[in-house]
This record gives sequence, structure tokens and C-alpha cells, in this order.
Amino acid sequence: MEVTFYGTRGSCPCAGDQYRVYGGNTACVGLTTDDGQPIILDLGTGLRALGAALDGSSAPTARPLQASVLLTHLHLDHVVGLPFFTPLRHPDSVLDIYGPKQPDGDLADALSALVQPPFFPIPLALLPGQIHCHDTVEQDLAIGSATVRARLVTHRGPTLGYRIEADGVSVAYIPDHEQPAEPGEIDDRVLELCADVDVLIHDGQYTEAEQAARPHWGHSTVAYAVRIAREAGARQLVLFHHDPAHGDAEVDRLRDRAQELAGPALAVSAAREGERLTPGRR
Repeated sequence: MEVTFYGTRGSCPCAGDQYRVYGGNTACVGLTTDDGQPIILDLGTGLRALGAALDGSSAPTARPLQASVLLTHLHLDHVVGLPFFTPLRHPDSVLDIYGPKQPDGDLADALSALVQPPFFPIPLALLPGQIHCHDTVEQDLAIGSATVRARLVTHRGPTLGYRIEADGVSVAYIPDHEQPAEPGEIDDRVLELCADVDVLIHDGQYTEAEQAARPHWGHSTVAYAVRIAREAGARQLVLFHHDPAHGDAEVDRLRDRAQELAGPALAVSAAREGERLTPGRR
């Protein structure tokens, strides 16, 4: 399995010299298993670059593609890239989107309400490619050779975390996770997703001061991310969903702080746009 980061930022995209190392696009991660099945984690602005990479060209005419999406939730920073996914310009492309069941209406209705005039000039249904939405609850799925576990995590609105296992390795993806008031508490569902995982990609958006000022905004500190990784027995922690107010120097500082807290037994990094990981390979 190969993991590639196309968007690592949280809340809103950013541009400027202070974002050169970690990038300014919002959440989007590509997974490729040994059978060649593309799995896409979230549909933030990084999806545009992922689409170009899968298509192999920046030309207006796209090549057909079949891929699956694991969508954590429907906040704008995680879905705004959808209409800019170039493979959907080809009528033979098929995109299966698995995402949390909504309280009112289904996933397809919610995405269609976003991608339509006046917010976007073309309704989602008129894009040439085929989009199949799957309302997902706490369940286990099979996508190609990969097995996927979906569990609810605490955030603002219905939100799923995922565990993907393929090719003898495992990746947990929990980009938006509200730290509890008592940070010693860890939801059993989160521990289930992260147990002995090779790579844990986890929300590390806030400093301690920011968390204290925004306790119910739906995110975690790097210290809480480390706590989850250590308790779950993860082999590597990748901090994700970097705050738009945090330039490269601040993300460096938070990464170093997380590694200090983790100790030598747990490898810690901060997700960088364009970075590729091969879990399980040393």
C-alpha cells in the first residue's frame, strides 16, 4: 500500500510563503493498494492535484477512472474539491463515495445541494462521470482487496473515522476529532480503529492554548493525538489537519513537541503535501 498526501490543511485552504513545506490544500489523501485500486480519503481542495495525478495529464480531456472515496464528513474543507476532480469529465469514470448517513436526507442529496448553481455553475448530476453515493454507518466494507472499518468519532455533525487494511498493513484516518474535556478519556471506537495500526493519520490542529479557547470546535491537540497513538499501540503517528493560522514554523514546533511527548518508541511526523509513505516498510 502507498499513501500520498495531496491536502493536509484543515478548515480552509491557504496560500503564501509560510505554507511552502506542509502545503495549503485541504484534506485529501490517496491510497493505492497492490491491486491498483485507488482509495481516496476526503474530497478537499487537494483532490484537484490527486485527479491530475490519477489522470496522468492536465489536459481538458480526461481518462476514465474507477475509484472509491471514504468521506469522513461534509464540512466544506472536506468536500469542496469534488467538482474539480478531472476524471469526472469522462463519461466512463465511476466514483463510489462512502460517507456518513445524514440526519435529514441522504448523502447524495447533500452533495447535490452543494454542487449546483449558484454555488457551482454545473449541477453535480450533469458532470459526465458517474457518482454513486453510499450512506455509511458503523460498518465494515470491502473495497477491492482492502477491508475498511468505519466508526463514528466525535466532531461537529455526523463524522466517521476509518481503518483501511490491505497488503498486510493498516492505516487509520481520523482527521477531525474533538478532544474530550478530560483528555485522559479515549472513545473505545477510536481505539478500535487505531489498535496496533501501522500508520495513524490524526487531527493535530490545536495548541493547548487554542484548545482551551475552542473546546467544542471539534479538534485535538498534538498531545491528545500522541496519547491515542501510544495507548492504541500505533507504530507511526502523522499529524494532520494543520490549522490555517499555523505556518511551517509552527507546524514544525508542534511536530517536535509531539515527538518529545511520544518518546523514541513512536515515530511522529507532520503530513506534508506531496509526501508518500509506504506503511510497514522500514
